[in-house]
Amino acid sequence: MTRTTNRPKITLRSTAGTGYSYTTRKNRRTTSDRLVLRKYDPIARRIVEFAEAR
Repeated sequence: MTRTTNRPKITLRSTAGTGYSYTTRKNRRTTSDRLVLRKYDPIARRIVEFAEAR
C-alpha cells in the first residue's frame, strides 16, 4: 500500500499551451483548492500562469 502524505508532489502545467511544466509540493491542509502560480516559461519566453495538473 502507498502512504498518503500531507505534502504530495504536484505538476504545474503552463497555461500558455507550450507543454512546459514544473514539479513542486503543496500542503493539503492549508491549500485544498488547485494551485495556480505565475512562473517563467522558457518556451514562451515570458512569465505565465502555471496551473496544477490532475
